Amino acid sequence: MSSARRFTADMLRRWGIAEDTRDSAVLIVSELVSNAARHGHADTTLFLTLNDCMLQIAVADSGAPVAHQHAHADSDPDEHGRGTGIVEFLAQWIEIHHSESGRQVHVGLRVADPQPC
Repeated sequence: MSSARRFTADMLRRWGIAEDTRDSAVLIVSELVSNAARHGHADTTLFLTLNDCMLQIAVADSGAPVAHQHAHADSDPDEHGRGTGIVEFLAQWIEIHHSESGRQVHVGLRVADPQPC
């Protein structure tokens, strides 16, 4: 996970993305990669694309589909489930695609700084 965060921060810095947007993107990547590692149980790939002031983040894993899991009554609500809410709050849009070869989560994050646009 730390390599995905470092890669994202370094790439966005090179692209001239403002620090606040970069921080949001790194947080999104961290949550998506963590979820892929936790639920995908397989290889994970990170894609970053910048087009027309929209940063597109995609995380793909090759794990088998998993059913949506509800929190258990004995689990601490502060321990699980916040990551998805954070991603939904920060992102402009989210798409999730499931296939027999795995899962892909695509997120769009608006780039406020006009420099890279």
